[in-house]
Amino acid sequence: MKPIHIFISSVQKEFAQERAALRDYLRSDPLFLTKYIEKAGSGTVDMVNRCRAAGLRQPEFLIDSGFFVLTIWRKVVPDSVVQVDKSQIESVSGVDKIGTMSALSRHQVEILHKCLIDMGIIELMEVAGRADRTKFRNQVINPLIEAELLEMTVPDKPRSSKQKYRATEKGRALLKKQTREADTDGK
Repeated sequence: MKPIHIFISSVQKEFAQERAALRDYLRSDPLFLTKYIEKAGSGTVDMVNRCRAAGLRQPEFLIDSGFFVLTIWRKVVPDSVVQVDKSQIESVSGVDKIGTMSALSRHQVEILHKCLIDMGIIELMEVAGRADRTKFRNQVINPLIEAELLEMTVPDKPRSSKQKYRATEKGRALLKKQTREADTDGK
């Protein structure tokens, strides 16, 4: 009978995945105990509980074509709450120009909330997760200014480095109305 030679490196390769999993587990356990992370699977229960506590529909979990899809529902805000004056919509050859719409986008509502105090464009771009200043100004800021929901602190110099933006009285009233209606919908 001929001896079989097993090289240590081949055994190490064979168990590399198991070693990596054990190493990850040993690293994660102290982080779990100090409440920096959760154990695998506990986030799902947490999401369901948080949705229930917020009065939202239970999230849906599904695997579609090999992809994990998570749907978290949000409260529906009536269109009447976030309507922009229809005269603000301009049309170019039958297609709406970028930055014009009949209702505020999620980013515009977030920006309006942040502008309850004076905010610079860089801070607002971070809130919206945007990087292109020109597109952000055209798609988010300018429609709010045109709808008189937002105003510039230095209106004579729109591109001033000291330029900040703040919600107008009309913008503040819209936010109050939106909050009131969302509260009554949740009850």
